[in-house]
Amino acid sequence: NQNGRIPILEYHLIGDKDGTYSREVEHFKRDLQLLYDRGYRPITVAQLMDKKFDIPVGTSPVVFTFDDASPGQFRYIEKNGQLEIDPNSAVGIWLDFNKKHPDWKNRATFCLLPAAKAGHAFFGEKGIEGQKSEWRFKKVKFLADQGFELCNHTLWHAQLSKYPDAFVQEQIARGVMAIDSAVPGYKVRTMALPQGLWPKNRPLAWQGSWTDKKSGREIRYAHDGVLEVAGPAAPSPFTSGFNTHSLPRVQVIGNVIEKTLDRLEATHERFARILGRIVLRRVGPRQERARLDVDQRRGHHEELARDVEVQFLNERHRLEVLLRDERDRNVVDVDFVLLDQMQ
Repeated sequence: NQNGRIPILEYHLIGDKDGTYSREVEHFKRDLQLLYDRGYRPITVAQLMDKKFDIPVGTSPVVFTFDDASPGQFRYIEKNGQLEIDPNSAVGIWLDFNKKHPDWKNRATFCLLPAAKAGHAFFGEKGIEGQKSEWRFKKVKFLADQGFELCNHTLWHAQLSKYPDAFVQEQIARGVMAIDSAVPGYKVRTMALPQGLWPKNRPLAWQGSWTDKKSGREIRYAHDGVLEVAGPAAPSPFTSGFNTHSLPRVQVIGNVIEKTLDRLEATHERFARILGRIVLRRVGPRQERARLDVDQRRGHHEELARDVEVQFLNERHRLEVLLRDERDRNVVDVDFVLLDQMQ
């Protein structure tokens, strides 16, 4: 069902308690396992917009977003002069889960603040939670190198609705500039609105420019996607309701993930893509019938949606009709078989 909805999950602090803007470590681990067991696999916001889902056959996409770049999301521990990723930070938990489940790839979107207070500056600085300022760029580059997406969340989380156009553009442009300083040449495609507040001139959220008075350098930005703060699961990118400049997110509070998944399945709105093969069976002369059998079940206990997208590896495999005698005009009975059931 490629017209189904896709959850874009929103996380902030990862730490020792649950709250409106925090997720307890063990509960975050449980979130990953829950989604995995129910047949979801992660993609980035950029992949969602591009309609490119590198997930296993029969699974559904889910998008993880992490706002504010706090130390709990990515924390280093220094041991004997060597840096190790804290296994209880979000990145550490994610990487460990990936080792156990290789099909759970490094696909998440980190919406970064480079110069906010209380350690919200590229995952910590000035000794806050043991994090050194010189580690900041190293962390950002590590994420990009591992396949995660870097997202702009402005310079220091300004409420864009309160400020004039020039200030809005400076906040956003300097966010892009900071990411480029850590990962030169990186194309920032996604922007997350601080507190979900739009600037008065709404299009400035995704396109604008700012000139650095000291250097005279003009910094331009052009974001393909803009993330809201709250809402339901996002519409499919294959539907007319999909708007890259207004992508709703599900704030992870309590058991909202489980409720969201249950709702999508109860209303038949779960996004699912299936890669299949056509199996041909000859029938008698002049009998023109065709059947697409989709009453199958796959892992994770989900029922396949009624609308099935059949993708073919190339034109040559699209359909093979074997004709014993061209004059008989034989046709075929078509059955759909999942790849993992082929013998």
